Amino acid sequence: MSSPNPPTNRRLLAIDQGTTSSRAILFDEECRPLRAAQREIHQSFPKPGFVEHDAMEIWESVLSTTREVLKESDPSTISSIGITNQRETILIWDRKTGKPLAPAIVWQDRRTAHEMTLLEDNSQLIRDKTGLLPDPYFSASKLKWLLRETPGAMLRAKAGGLAAGTIDSWLIYKLTNGREHVTDVTNASRTMLMDIHSGGWDEALLALFEIPAQLLPRIVSSSGHLGEADASHFGAAIPIGSAIGDQQAALFGQLCDSPGLVKCTYGTGCFLLAFTGREAVTSHQRLLTTIAWQIGDHPRTYALEGSVFVGGAAIQWLRDGLGLIKSAAEINDLAAKVPDAGGVVFVPSMAGMGAPCWDPLARGSIQGITRGTTAAHIARATLDGIAWQVADLVKAMGKDAGCRIPTLRVDGGAAASDLLMQTQADVSGIHVERPENVESTALGAAMLAGLAAGFWESIQELAPLRAINKTFRPELSPEERKTRQKQWRKAVKRSQQWV
Repeated sequence: MSSPNPPTNRRLLAIDQGTTSSRAILFDEECRPLRAAQREIHQSFPKPGFVEHDAMEIWESVLSTTREVLKESDPSTISSIGITNQRETILIWDRKTGKPLAPAIVWQDRRTAHEMTLLEDNSQLIRDKTGLLPDPYFSASKLKWLLRETPGAMLRAKAGGLAAGTIDSWLIYKLTNGREHVTDVTNASRTMLMDIHSGGWDEALLALFEIPAQLLPRIVSSSGHLGEADASHFGAAIPIGSAIGDQQAALFGQLCDSPGLVKCTYGTGCFLLAFTGREAVTSHQRLLTTIAWQIGDHPRTYALEGSVFVGGAAIQWLRDGLGLIKSAAEINDLAAKVPDAGGVVFVPSMAGMGAPCWDPLARGSIQGITRGTTAAHIARATLDGIAWQVADLVKAMGKDAGCRIPTLRVDGGAAASDLLMQTQADVSGIHVERPENVESTALGAAMLAGLAAGFWESIQELAPLRAINKTFRPELSPEERKTRQKQWRKAVKRSQQWV
């Protein structure tokens, strides 16, 4: 994999396309960030339960942020591009023009909730092949909806005139000027159309969701030669060395490469993943079995995953919906004005509940409000609600593993909050370990691109690149934790089956 005479000024470019923003980060060969650019993207909510993105805005945001970080660099020094992306969000576009036929349907979207309840008889088939549970969270029902509701789409798809894909596929298609229509194994594993054991699109699932096979991209490894960004975009052709779903990228960036290592990313949602190696472990706690990554021709590796749909998005709601804060960072100062939430419990299930409840009909609730409740109590309850959702996943993960999880590796924007991380340690009863670089998603994509470019021969060589910033230890007594947990569970139960 390594070149005999590598250049001295090797660089890696990570494109991190998320739910609320697109970022580009330039790394040196030791995976130290050199420059970064970020641009927010707009989310549309045309109807209750509908969440959409403008795919062209996503592309333009990636193009502009990437050009910004490269404006002071010679593009010929970029050895490889790594792409990481929001998963499950899907769109269809014209193969010739490269123009989307409709807005992309975002992973948070609930429009197909009723349709998915009709597939309960097929839940075992879906579980056995995909490791997933029937839920509108995944891409298959969204793609079926797009084909049905977009005039002429099904006929054009069967004729081979359309392409579909998750955001990684869309970006690679645009970067290569339409030469490559591919998706990596991790993103493919989140569509509910891939057999995670064989590694290919499954005929029975395609038939179940009425998806023409010719519409879908070719499935490739997470690290390898995935194409080449056209010179027209950045002034020189640049190899694309990796593509990987954001949560798997964070798992890799945290170097959770041994069974039992667990990470949680705090972004728009919160996502807990435990690496299980080459074994696709079946959960007995309603967690998901998913692909962790695949490097080159090496075997696929797997992980168990628990998903919280609304994590940092709850803080955004306090800012944009209620106007309690002017910026997301202000929540820490506001919440710190009170010692606790004053009996207020916020269940932030505004987009339904993920694992382990899996209730698409649940909705958010704030309970325990009195005349003495202040904005500070609401802010504190918001951080508590995020932490309790993750604590439920940690407990479920421990039951599946058959042992107590001693340490949780954390990352993502909200992991920078000492108050949230201490709350997480308190309500989970375990150590919480925060790295120096909390942007593990982009880091993981860069590392995988570096492996493809020959910067390192193996994952083991990456170990010295990980440094710990702080470890948070539980300060809550077991009795107090149990009392607060009972209150949390009561509030969760009242939020379920709301619609």
